[in-house]
Amino acid sequence: MTQTENFVLLNKEIHPGETKTVNLKIAQLHTMTELKIPIIVSYSTRKGPVVLLSAGLHGDELNGIEIVRQMIVEKINRPQIGTIICMPLINIFGFVGQTREFPDGRDLNRVFPGSANGSLASQFAYNLMEHIVPLVDYVIDFHAGGRARFNVPHVRVQEGKPELKEMADAFQAPFLMYSDNLGGSFREACDLAGVKYLLFEGGKSLDINSHVVEEAIAGTKRFLHHLGMLKEKFEVPQVVKPMICIESSYWIRADLSGLFRSIVPYGKYVEEGETIAWITDPYGFVETPVLAPNSGYIINENQGPIVYQGDAIFNISTRLKE
Repeated sequence: MTQTENFVLLNKEIHPGETKTVNLKIAQLHTMTELKIPIIVSYSTRKGPVVLLSAGLHGDELNGIEIVRQMIVEKINRPQIGTIICMPLINIFGFVGQTREFPDGRDLNRVFPGSANGSLASQFAYNLMEHIVPLVDYVIDFHAGGRARFNVPHVRVQEGKPELKEMADAFQAPFLMYSDNLGGSFREACDLAGVKYLLFEGGKSLDINSHVVEEAIAGTKRFLHHLGMLKEKFEVPQVVKPMICIESSYWIRADLSGLFRSIVPYGKYVEEGETIAWITDPYGFVETPVLAPNSGYIINENQGPIVYQGDAIFNISTRLKE
């Protein structure tokens, strides 16, 4: 069905068939330079869902920023029906400083739904929930692991939510992990607002990984095709292997400090007792193997060369869901 009304965002009108950049102005740098968060809105001539593609809640998670950027460049964000809103970079402060947090030290993804008069991070969260999310039906939010901790490309949803499982099935990432919402997260705030939210994780901070980017773009294309939003000129990527669903996982921690060398690639299935890494000293006296405590898939791999006793070095699946 053809739509004739304009799409309105932050008091700016986007006409049917138009793509427009709308700037969200919230704060300034300490130099008094005004910060603007560009929001790219593509409004089809035909009625349909509204999808938000967001990244950069953590300013050092560059993979997500690159994923959304490429979708804009390739014009995947221009839908056959409905509307696609792209926010490639939300936490500009963190991006400038190459850090996860805001200048006030807060994690933006722990202060939702925010407050109009709260901390700087809280005000950002509030504006996102007040002005953007109420217009949206679906959110795909792109994230990465921490520094040196590489996440295998996967999506996360809460168990017992069939509408979110349907999103994940349409996306078809290599892995699906069931996990509860974290308090104060964007994911929790969207859930409470009745907006369907899919969390994508892949790669590590301060890094752009082409494999992760390709997996995310392929999954997004499949999801948009599922909604009838992907234009026919784009090929729908075929799924090579069915998505593996993980019900629970476990962090393997270093028994001692030293030089760390992983010998298994992320995403690999390992057997209980298999050597998956070595921890050594600098002098050639100590070589200690790290053994898999159970059979499962390696979901997260510490790619740092040095570890301390107690550091998380692998996340391994402990139970799969049929």
